[in-house]
Formats: sequence, structure tokens, C-alpha cells
Amino acid sequence: MTKNTRTYLLQAILFIVTVVTATYVGAEWTGDTTLHGWSWFWSGLNYSLTLLTILSIHEFGHYFCARKYGVETSLPYYIPLPLPTSFGTFGAVIIKKEREPSKRVMFDIGIAGPLAGFGAAVVILVYGFTHLPEKEYIYNMHPDYKNYSGDYAKHVYTYQYMRKEDSLYHEKVVMPKDSLKFIAAQKEAKKDTAQWHHKPFEAQKAYYIMGVGSNILFKVMSEVFVNDESLMPNSFELMHYPILFAGYIALFFTAINLLPIGQLDGGHVIYGLFGFRRHRIISLSAFTLLVLVGGIGIFKSNLLGINFFNADPLNMLLFAGAYLYFLYSMYERFFKDNKTTAILLATCIFAAQFMIEYMIPSWEGFSGWMMIFSYLLGRFLGLEHPPAAIEEPLNWKRKVLGWLALVIFVLCFTPEVFTMQVLIP
Repeated sequence: MTKNTRTYLLQAILFIVTVVTATYVGAEWTGDTTLHGWSWFWSGLNYSLTLLTILSIHEFGHYFCARKYGVETSLPYYIPLPLPTSFGTFGAVIIKKEREPSKRVMFDIGIAGPLAGFGAAVVILVYGFTHLPEKEYIYNMHPDYKNYSGDYAKHVYTYQYMRKEDSLYHEKVVMPKDSLKFIAAQKEAKKDTAQWHHKPFEAQKAYYIMGVGSNILFKVMSEVFVNDESLMPNSFELMHYPILFAGYIALFFTAINLLPIGQLDGGHVIYGLFGFRRHRIISLSAFTLLVLVGGIGIFKSNLLGINFFNADPLNMLLFAGAYLYFLYSMYERFFKDNKTTAILLATCIFAAQFMIEYMIPSWEGFSGWMMIFSYLLGRFLGLEHPPAAIEEPLNWKRKVLGWLALVIFVLCFTPEVFTMQVLIP
């Protein structure tokens, strides 16, 4: 087996696995309770094929543009993400096997992907917004909504509703009736019942309900293309609509790729528009803002399980040391010749986030996915952009496309991919 054959085989396997994981996740998100087994699994195809089609158009935008200029480039490597309540995929990448001959070629290849993917996402969303199912569609996912005669939005996002659902779950799953009958029989037979204890239902102090975030473009398109507003799902039900949900996720991926940082597609755009020196400044500034805003809330909720504001001194020191090193490690590569600057910047971010959380306790960033993504960017992918072999200026058409790409980034950027609402009595 040749090296090329092994590469193609790997790419094919990754694509097939990604289709499977995205389809599974799509079925999870849709949550159609009328389906079971394979029928349930295949119901996720609407989501997976829609999302992967858009991502593929993005990647092949890069690929065909690279081939046009004679730059040897691999076919896409799809990245599966087999986790429930995820996207089912972490996107796809192509690997350029040689350096672009000039800044103009680099710019064209970099911008071709997000423009192609963005166009596909817009087309998909227009279709989704203009072909919304009837309101009864949601009953497949939530049969109990029928009890509210179509006016479920005012009733189900409450503490009382979640408490009732929790009690029903406890009765059916935690302590099913058959178990209660068995316990009664055991008692009647005067056998040892120490191992059988009926745990009474206790309502939680608060319930949490997850919804989908939004961005400027998604909101504007929903207002323009939806004729009957009563058919438009709210943020807590959007994931049950696979076409719209896949389009929304595609916009999120577009924005992530267009971040003006390092060698992301947006980094290529910034390099083409402003050159090497200004790219370095913009990339560092954008990355620092991403880390600063994204990490707000980490003093209260983090992987260490330490709430810095009410922790004992030892745990305070543990958190401070771990988080400061985490921040420093993201900048260590960029400031490899000046580690003191990396330490100083990490300390400033730490102090700024602490002050914001202390003064505005209700303000939270999106520390989960964004801090992980920021770490991957700073630590492994890097914030810098290598200089082009030929530094010729861009013509006015390319500059217009570059600014258009930055506008698309603003329109598509989603600070919170998912939102969490706290329900209390």
C-alpha cells in the first residue's frame, strides 16, 4: 500500500466516522421521542448532512483555490467529536504541503474557504427559515407540551414545570413501581430489607435549562425570512430543528475561522490587509481580548471546583497558581524571547478578570469552550504569521473582500454557543 493510498484511506475513514458521530449527535439534539433504534439514529441525518455539506464547501473552497494556483494541498481531514450535546464534529482541516508563493496567493486561499462556507450557510438558513414545520412538530420531542394547547412557551420554562418533570422521572426511573411492590413483598415475608430503601423525592434548589445562543446575522435572517412568527422556535427548542441548528453551528464555525488571530483564515485576511508587523499587533490584541472576556466567570466556576471568592487560603493559592500558569502558558510561545512580558500579561489578565467578577458578579463570559480554544491557539497553533515569500500589495477587489470577511466575522460571531438559564422557586 502506497503512502498516498494510506492517506486517502485515513481521510475516508475519518469522514465516515464523522458522519456517524454527527448523525448520532443530530439524533440526540432532535430528540424525537416517536422514534427508536435505527429510525432514531437516521433522524440525525438532516443535521449531519447539512452541517457536513457546509463544512465541506468551506474546506473545498480552500482546496480548489490552492489547486488553481498550483499549491499542493491535501484533501480535507474531518475531525469526529463523539460526545453527546456537542456538534458531532470539530470541523475539518486541509494541509498545505508547500508554502504559498506570494501574499496575494496566501490571501486568496485563506479567504476562499470562509466565503464559500458562509454562502452555503446563508442558503441553508434561508431554506430553513422559509420551511418551518407546524407548531405540532415540537410534540414529537415533548409530548407533554400538548397539555398547554400550543401555548407551552409560557408554561414549561419555569421552576414548577421542571420540578414536576423531575418528580415524574424519579417515580419512573429512580424508584419504579415494580421496585415498590418488591419491597412490600419483602416486608410481608419478613425478609431483610436493609438494602431496599425508598428514596423520597427531593426537589433541587434550582433547575437549569439549556438554550441556543444567537448572533446578529441569525437574528436578522429570522426576522426577514420567517413569515409566521408563531412557527419560529425559541432558543430552548432550536436544537430540535436540524436544518436551522446546523446552519447556526455553521455560522459559528465560520466566525471561529475568521478570528483575526495567527494563521486562522481571519489571520490570513489580516495579514493580507495590514502586513506582517500590524498582523502581529492585531493578532495579539484580538487573542488577549478573547482570553480576557472569555474567562470572566472562571473565578467562580472552573475545573478545580474552587470558588475563589469563598475558598480557604490554601485553595485560593492553588487556584491562583494553576490559573496564572495556564494564562502564562498561552503566551509563552509568542513571547519566547521575553518570558517576563508573558508573565506580566498573564498577571494583568488575572487581575482584570478578578476585578470584573468582583465588581459585576452577574457578568459571566464563556470560559468553557473559549478558554480551551484559546489555549490551543496560543500554545500549539501560535499567534504569529510567517512572512510571505513575495510581499506584493493587494488590489482594491481583494481589499474589499478582506473587509467583507471581517464584517462576516462580526455578523456570525456567537459569544455563547449555548446559554444556560437558572430556574429558581
